Amino acid sequence: MPSPPPPPPRQPLSTDRVLEAAIRVADRGGVEAITMRKVAQELGVEAMSLYHHVPNKDAILDGVVDAVFAAIELPGPGSHDWRDAIRARAFSARAVLSQHSWALGLMDSRRNPGPATLRHHDAVLGVLRKAGFTLPMAAHAVSLVDSYIGGFVIQEESLPMTTPDDVEDVAAGILEHLPTDELPYLTEMIVDHALRPGYDYSSEFDYGLDLILDALEARRG
Repeated sequence: MPSPPPPPPRQPLSTDRVLEAAIRVADRGGVEAITMRKVAQELGVEAMSLYHHVPNKDAILDGVVDAVFAAIELPGPGSHDWRDAIRARAFSARAVLSQHSWALGLMDSRRNPGPATLRHHDAVLGVLRKAGFTLPMAAHAVSLVDSYIGGFVIQEESLPMTTPDDVEDVAAGILEHLPTDELPYLTEMIVDHALRPGYDYSSEFDYGLDLILDALEARRG
């Protein structure tokens, strides 16, 4: 009987592999789950092996933040419409952060931003400055847009529904105990808005983002 094939050789450790493992750990357990021991377990190695590639946990946190920034789409050098560029970046940031919402509390807290983080901020500021935003207005715009993206991701993650069926189930449960005569406006919102065919809460992101971009355009000069 032929002997079974040998197991595939273990992929050697690298800084990128350590950071990828740390992101998987955080995706499952939040940023608090990132420890040298748990990242090593994710890779099937001893914790001491990690120190050949990252000096400490802080370096891992710096690295995963930079990896998240690297995953967000940046406006290209040929972007001519600042609104289109910032909107595309906002949608990309929301998609990435929805997958890695634990990163929201880290992204502005690190003292040693990596190269992808620095390129990201420079590219976004470049779009705004080339569009005629003054330096203070560019700072206001970045703060406003990023606060909106982060807040929406947190709110969306906290909602007790993710599909239209979920919306109907949650709404039915609320309406069952809702004193509709006493709370007519809330009843109206649920019945005539949230329960309308085709309603999708995620469309609120588009609407709010357009309001912000309209306001920034009005003050761009």
